[in-house]
Amino acid sequence: MNIKFKVARDLSTPAVDIVDKLQEKDLSEIQTLESKCKDQMVLLAFKLAILPSLDFSGCLQLKELPTSINKLTALGSLDFLGCLQLKELPTSIDKLTTLQSLNLSGCSELMELTTSIHKLNVLDSLDLSGCSWKELSTSIDKLTALRSLDLSGCQDLKELPTSIDKLIAL
Repeated sequence: MNIKFKVARDLSTPAVDIVDKLQEKDLSEIQTLESKCKDQMVLLAFKLAILPSLDFSGCLQLKELPTSINKLTALGSLDFLGCLQLKELPTSIDKLTTLQSLNLSGCSELMELTTSIHKLNVLDSLDLSGCSWKELSTSIDKLTALRSLDLSGCQDLKELPTSIDKLIAL
C-alpha cells in the first residue's frame, strides 16, 4: 500500500494549531480553517502513525512544525521543498527513526539543522540545496546511511566539516 499525504500549498493555519486542535480532540473548529485545510484529512494525518510520506512542498506560510511530529513513527519521507518561511525543525524529529529522505531544498529561512538530526540513522537522502547556511553541523557525520547529500546553491556555505569524510556511503 502506497500512501502519500500532500498538504495544501496555501496552508494558512500553523501546523502547531492543527495538531493542538487534534490533541484537544476538538474538531468543531475545522470550519474556521481556511481554504483546503478544511478537509478533515489534513487534521487527521497528524494522527496517522502509519503515514509513510508527508509532503509540505510549496507551503509558503509554514513557519514551524509541532514537536508532536515525532508521533509519525512510520514516516519514511518528509518534503519541505520551497517552504520559504520554515525557520526550524523541532528537536523531536530525532524520533522519526524510519525517515529515509528529508528534503529541505529552498528553505531559505532555515539557518541550521537541529543537532538531533544525527539520530536519524537510516536517513539516506538529505537535500539542503538553496539553503542559506554558513556552516554545516559536525553532527552530520553521524548520518552513516547517507548516500545523497545535495548542497547545490548554498551560496553562503564556505566549507564542509572535516568529519564529512566519515560518510563512506556518500
